[in-house]
Amino acid sequence: MGICLSYMIKAESPGLAGHTGITLKVVTDGNNLSGSSGNASPVLPTPRSEGEILKSPDLKIFSYADLRSATRNFRLDNVLGEGGFGSVFKAWIDEFSCAATKPGIGVMVAVKRLNQDGLQGHSEWLAEVDYLGQFSHPNLVKLIGYCLEDDHRLLVYEFMPRGSLDNHIFRRGSYFHSLSWILRLKVALGAAKGLAFLHSSQTKVIYKDFKTSNILLDSDFNAKLSDFGLAKDGPMGDQTHVSTRVVGTYGYAAPEYLSTGHFTAKSHVYSFGVVLLEMLSGKRVIDKNRSAGEHNLVEWAKPYLGNKRKLIRVMDNRLEGQYSLDVAHGAAVLSLQCISTDPRFRPRMVDVVKELEQFQETNDTGDAHSKSAHGARPCCQQSCSDAKGNARSKSTHG
Repeated sequence: MGICLSYMIKAESPGLAGHTGITLKVVTDGNNLSGSSGNASPVLPTPRSEGEILKSPDLKIFSYADLRSATRNFRLDNVLGEGGFGSVFKAWIDEFSCAATKPGIGVMVAVKRLNQDGLQGHSEWLAEVDYLGQFSHPNLVKLIGYCLEDDHRLLVYEFMPRGSLDNHIFRRGSYFHSLSWILRLKVALGAAKGLAFLHSSQTKVIYKDFKTSNILLDSDFNAKLSDFGLAKDGPMGDQTHVSTRVVGTYGYAAPEYLSTGHFTAKSHVYSFGVVLLEMLSGKRVIDKNRSAGEHNLVEWAKPYLGNKRKLIRVMDNRLEGQYSLDVAHGAAVLSLQCISTDPRFRPRMVDVVKELEQFQETNDTGDAHSKSAHGARPCCQQSCSDAKGNARSKSTHG
């Protein structure tokens, strides 16, 4: 990839839908920071022992035999994805007893199996149990239980039938369809709420690998954050940041984090801005196959995001006719604020949530008005047509 960094590169752990990429291994500098539960319970002391983590009353303990049976002996045609952690399999269990059942009977779950020869290990497995075993939030994937038996380490999650956001934005094929504008706003809002929850006073968790492949979608396209193997306790008390030697996935990492190793809540905001930009444009943040000058999406798109007339150059052409120019411009400006080089100028995630809620409300109101006035015609068709006409007119007449 041509990345000149003195960091240790490894293959990425898959989300439950599975996606393989390049990830930078996270190594903390030894700071002992305290974490907390996802509810309003007292802050937990850090570090917690492995025994304390594994005693979570909300998690089911599975036997290896049960999970082997539930995945049909880890059959290849049950693989949902693969990565540095290992493979993720679909499986079927009884809703009440959690015992293995036959396909089509009971509920479907996703089973992540640690590859003993892989690039991730027990510490990442334990981090998933630690954080997702504590938290309960609509925009975080639910961890149902785990298996720790001999050398076997597995995790059992709720099944996310729509796969990852990455699949719907970037992949072509009959199974994955490009998300509509309305659904992209919905997914962006859900992901923002997940990050805002992690920033709350009850949690304060550093979630280092926020990206499209780690945003999973349920049957109603509700977004849920996954893959907490690289998560760490966030800053507490007078601390303003967590220091680490390396980062998550290249392209999503904030510039100040790359240069100093200091991770703050505003580092999350930068990553969110990148994802929002990917959703607006339908382009990956890093793509060497694009034309010269467009390899880095952030660098290329920045000059256009704040200009309503030039924004059409950035927007995904598959969205044409679906959005109002005002709402799209508002989302583009929000993305531009989030990817600001200076973290002081980035908004807080709670403010990002409020902005996206307002965009969604405006979009819904505009869409309803459009249907009332023009039948089923999307409200943005005229706006986009007018914008293109104005651009052509100005080009023709100087």
